[in-house]
Amino acid sequence: MTDTVPTLFLVSTPIGNLKDITLRALEILKSVPLIAAEDTRHTRKLLTHYQITTPIVSYFEHNRDSRIPQLIQHLQYGNSLALVTDAGTPGVSDPAYKLIRAVLEKGFKVEAIPGPSAALAALVSSGLPTDRFLFEGFLPARKGRKKRLQTLRGIDATLIFFESPQRLIRTLRDCLNILGDRPAVVARELTKIHEELIRGTLSEVISYFNHTPPRGECTLLIGKNDAHVYFN
Repeated sequence: MTDTVPTLFLVSTPIGNLKDITLRALEILKSVPLIAAEDTRHTRKLLTHYQITTPIVSYFEHNRDSRIPQLIQHLQYGNSLALVTDAGTPGVSDPAYKLIRAVLEKGFKVEAIPGPSAALAALVSSGLPTDRFLFEGFLPARKGRKKRLQTLRGIDATLIFFESPQRLIRTLRDCLNILGDRPAVVARELTKIHEELIRGTLSEVISYFNHTPPRGECTLLIGKNDAHVYFN
């Protein structure tokens, strides 16, 4: 590497199709002395595919407090570091934020290597308005869930959520009850063989998934309160 300042590289990785990675991302992953990954098993598949042998350590929600000092020390020794999430861009609804803040507080450089993002891929292909959107990540699993949705009722923007297949129907029903029967899109398995975008009103999307149980990680998009969007 040519960088003289130790740097934390936030490397975006494919959300499904392994070909969706930039040349710069591959260059960084090959040249840094260490990669911190949310799931080392998942990341090793990507590294193996591109014949990258860089050492890898785990960094995820439940080990971040003990791992952050180790990664800071790695930078203090003059070494750069790449951070990857399971899929997409690090720092979007994952534990990367705490590490990024710690690195900045120590005076080190943070640099994003842009690339795939499930939220943006779903948004631009949804057919919903893209002039203004609000990314909400995952809704609370229990406490505060309905209150969060109530605060979004008057937001004049396309709403974007991440959701697991196990909670998707529940989330759709909560959105219908609180936000009304708005236009909605569920994008699942983006860039993969079984990619699917289900478009309709919230009630229509619920009906679809009542007959076809959802699989894979999902991105849910809900149109504006007065959105004039109609899907066939």
